[in-house]
Amino acid sequence: MNLAKNIRKTATRVLQNEAQAVLNLVDFLDGDFEACVEYILASKGRVVITGVGKSAIIAHKIVATLNSTGTPALFMHAADAIHGDLGMILEDDIVICISKSGNTPEVKVLVPLLKKLGSKLVALVSNTKSFLAEHSDYVLNATIGEEACPNNLAPTTSTTAHLALGDALAVCLLDARGFTSADFAKYHPGGSLGKQLYLRVGDVLGGNEIPIVSENAGLAEVILEISGKRLGATSVIDVDGNLKGIITDGDLRRMLQKSLDIQSLRASDIMTVNPKSISTQEYAIRALNMMKDHNITQLVAMNGEKIAGFVHIHELMKEGIV
Repeated sequence: MNLAKNIRKTATRVLQNEAQAVLNLVDFLDGDFEACVEYILASKGRVVITGVGKSAIIAHKIVATLNSTGTPALFMHAADAIHGDLGMILEDDIVICISKSGNTPEVKVLVPLLKKLGSKLVALVSNTKSFLAEHSDYVLNATIGEEACPNNLAPTTSTTAHLALGDALAVCLLDARGFTSADFAKYHPGGSLGKQLYLRVGDVLGGNEIPIVSENAGLAEVILEISGKRLGATSVIDVDGNLKGIITDGDLRRMLQKSLDIQSLRASDIMTVNPKSISTQEYAIRALNMMKDHNITQLVAMNGEKIAGFVHIHELMKEGIV
């Protein structure tokens, strides 16, 4: 029990420490941050992010975020830079160097070389009095009080602050570029996220036959249509082919529980009028959200004024967007 209490106490302290450090960054947003964003927006080059140790890991993540949100970026390890990787930097590129102290040996060697190349240099640093900060064009201030590590040694709170400030930079650039969900989809075609962004209702209809009966269809015809097309429902149309309603197998069961005079029943007596429908051009994720909102498992898919089929939650599950 004491161990469990100590674990929770330590975890709470760590999370509170890091959360407060991130909140404190708000007070450090200044003209340098704004100028850095504006420079990147106007630049024809890429953002090159560098660092060593844990800072290099954070740099990788920020690079990935920038690339996925419309700002071309790449990673350069600070130690490898002086062994040939400086060649990846082009004339118009801007370099962001991530370092807690700003005084590591690799940074002190790298900074003069970058300045000699004429690159704009940004320090994302927790020590604004450091060698790196003093020799940079812009300083992104990620000062922290102390690490969450009880020895104040392991990079914990500092890396969290660097990551958060990198996210702030990326989102500012995204917002300024007017980057939309459609743009985001171009860079995320794979996995469930990608499918949520580009998969449309028409893509999941498959080659199933479309179950359709007229308003005057008898019960037997309705049952045969639902059973034969194997979608668990049928649409109901008028003489002009317009959608009037939908009958599901659940509707049939409920009807049989209520009525004994089944011979005289017609589709119009059983159907649910004004059924939920969706255009084949809508995103499949919208179809899923509509099903959740209305607690249903399928929608009528419409191609203009014509019925294109049924989109069922099972099809969305197969596509992996549920």
